[in-house]
Amino acid sequence: MSRFAQVWRTSTVRLTATFIAIFVVFAILLMAFIGWQSSVQIQRQQTEDIDREIRQFQRIEANQGIRALAFAVNRLSSQPGPGIYFLGDATGLYLLGNVADVPAEVVIVPGVYSFDYERPNPLGDDASAEELRPPRHREGVAVVRSVELANGMRLVVGRDIVERRGYSAIILQSFLVGVVGIILFSLIAGGITARRVLRRIDTIQQTSTKIMSGNLSERVPVTKRNDEFDALATNLNAMLDRIEQLLQGLKEVTDNVAHDLKTPLTRLRNQAEAALRDTASVESREQALETVIAESDRLIQTFNALLMIARVEAGAPSGALSEINISDIVADVAELYGPVAEDAGILVETDIVQGVVLKANRELIGQAMVNLLENAIKYARPEDGSPGRIAVGLSESAGRVRIIVADNGPGIPDTDRKRVLERFVRLEKSRSEPGSGLGLSLVNAVSRLHGGTFSIEDNGPGVRAVLEIPAR
Repeated sequence: MSRFAQVWRTSTVRLTATFIAIFVVFAILLMAFIGWQSSVQIQRQQTEDIDREIRQFQRIEANQGIRALAFAVNRLSSQPGPGIYFLGDATGLYLLGNVADVPAEVVIVPGVYSFDYERPNPLGDDASAEELRPPRHREGVAVVRSVELANGMRLVVGRDIVERRGYSAIILQSFLVGVVGIILFSLIAGGITARRVLRRIDTIQQTSTKIMSGNLSERVPVTKRNDEFDALATNLNAMLDRIEQLLQGLKEVTDNVAHDLKTPLTRLRNQAEAALRDTASVESREQALETVIAESDRLIQTFNALLMIARVEAGAPSGALSEINISDIVADVAELYGPVAEDAGILVETDIVQGVVLKANRELIGQAMVNLLENAIKYARPEDGSPGRIAVGLSESAGRVRIIVADNGPGIPDTDRKRVLERFVRLEKSRSEPGSGLGLSLVNAVSRLHGGTFSIEDNGPGVRAVLEIPAR
């Protein structure tokens, strides 16, 4: 009973029950209308037959006389069938016909009447050529019309409606059987439909329960029907994949933050503790304060990068997207970092197509270029001691803007090219170089915000960072 109540509370079962009720009511009304119209049509046909025979009798009486009328009434009375005939004199006394016990008011007052009667059956029900059984009477219900002829005689013509009532009973019986069949068929069809729908919904619910219990690897099964439930399951699985990736990224970010921030915070504490010692000189205290300020700046820079990545991934950049000349932005950043690269013994070459306009966020595109150039300057140092080179390129083709920052450094192994796009990932094990491991993560987030892609490719030697953004 509790299972039934639980199933009944579902929207699927309620909608199915509603549709079944509507269908059953409509089918019942339709069948009742058909049965009623059939009964009305039969009654109308009998009335027309009665009126037609009365008109024929009146013409016979008017054209051929009373003898021809009596002959016609007598001939029709002797034939089997539902016809009822009565011919009486001016006083209503029975003369001819197959029914003699007609009520007096029917004969005296012309009109349409219905009454019970008895019709004699001279041969009985089982008459044979060898034996004639005593006459029996058959009971019936008659619908008649009585008229007064021109010579004053009374004529009653009608039909036995017992057969019509039997036909109506057959229609009613068929109607009831049909209604029962429709209800049973609807209940079976609705039950099968509701069961299939509930089974798919239960599958999704069971999967979500397992996921909520902590098993993030569970996915909603997808069948080969390609129906709306499969489309829903596909979208849910894609959403679950994204959630699992975000949670995994959050875990890695938490671990990396704890690891990368612990060291500078420890240095901050040690420097502050050293500056507070009584034996510390003024010079050592000033040096400790400068170190504290430098470490604080690094921490602030790290947190600013994290906040910017969060804003970009949330789709809420600091400025709205607008039409910008991306050629000027790339050229300005390359020119700005040219002297920095020269001081490090690195040559910066540019190949920038002028006049490329893009709908993007100027601040984020500029920050992405800064991160790419800083990363290239940091690692564009060939292992053989040859001069470092950085190539900055910008081109547009097939509706996509392509920004390339390539260097001739030691490069990145194939297995790590996707991993370096994650937060706080640094391939340098010693972590002696300055940085937080957030630069390429920000570039990747900026590319996703603008509907583009960011990838790290082999430059042989070195790496080639490729940022592609749709032009429109």
